Amino acid sequence: MNNSAIGKSWDEVRAELFTPQELKEMESRVKLMHAIADARKKKGLSQRELEKISGVSQPVIARMEKGDVNAKIDTIMKILIALGGELSVTF
Repeated sequence: MNNSAIGKSWDEVRAELFTPQELKEMESRVKLMHAIADARKKKGLSQRELEKISGVSQPVIARMEKGDVNAKIDTIMKILIALGGELSVTF
């Protein structure tokens, strides 16, 4: 029920706009991009330095970290490996 005087809550709007699967996909993508950005920063690397060791261009890294690109798995893997990480899938 909407108790807000100005309209629907964000949760209500999200539920109307996106399916539960779409929401889960977005949440997973955001978690991954934050993890990559956090790992890069913890290693003290700039995006340019990560570009040099991963082979992924700095503009792509920047767009990934901002969530502006739907990166291919091979691009994600290049960055994960360069940062000393690995991909783990859980069900």
